[in-house]
Amino acid sequence: MTIDDQLLKLVDRMSRERKTTRSAFIRRALEAEIRHQHLRDEEARHAQGYARHPVAPGEFDVWLNEQDWGAQ
Repeated sequence: MTIDDQLLKLVDRMSRERKTTRSAFIRRALEAEIRHQHLRDEEARHAQGYARHPVAPGEFDVWLNEQDWGAQ
C-alpha cells in the first residue's frame, strides 16, 4: 500500500494522540469508510425503491393515531 508522506505524517500524529498504532488507526478508518459506504448504498437503494413505488396517498394514515411525539 502506498501512502503519500504528508498523509502518513498526519496518520502517525493522530495515532500518537489516540495512543494507538498506525495499523490500528488505518484499520479503523477503513472499517468506518466501509460502514459509511454500506449506509450510502442502502440509502440509495431505498430512494430508488420509493422512486419506483412511491407511497400512495393515505397508505400510512392508519398509523397517525399511534404516533407519540412526547407531547403532553
